[in-house]
Amino acid sequence: MVLAKKHTVGELHRLYASGEASPSDIVTKALEEIEGENGRLNACISINRDGAIKAAAAMDSGIKSAIKEKPLAGIPVAIKDNLCTQGLRTTCGSLILDRYVPPYTATAVRKLEEAGAIIVAKTNLDEFAMGGSTENSAYGPVRNPVNEEYVPGGSSGGSAVAVAAGPEK
Repeated sequence: MVLAKKHTVGELHRLYASGEASPSDIVTKALEEIEGENGRLNACISINRDGAIKAAAAMDSGIKSAIKEKPLAGIPVAIKDNLCTQGLRTTCGSLILDRYVPPYTATAVRKLEEAGAIIVAKTNLDEFAMGGSTENSAYGPVRNPVNEEYVPGGSSGGSAVAVAAGPEK
């Protein structure tokens, strides 16, 4: 879903350096892939379309220098929905937090953003990360892209599916 299998970070940086692609191009494509598959797979609870497009556009003009300074410059990433993201809903897979928008960003997410990553989505998980199959999210079960009869496993099933559903090279 998020280009993980299609392009490595190095390959995306080479595309940016050559001018063949911009962060806006890549983020838009990633969002299209997520939106196209999420109805079937339910890997993401929230999609950060507006925020990701805005962040990518802000990076477009300076991407050639950013890739020299930031190891994840222009790279779309999805974050497990139990990590707080300021201004972007964080549910922990529970309806109790359905409308919770944190006033701060978790350190791990902040470090990704400081390295240039662009948050495109928040992935589904077992409620409060307490489960082993990703079937117990208030937002519905996550579907294994290889065989929908199998569970993706773990409380990080949405994250696993986001990677596994990526296009093959």
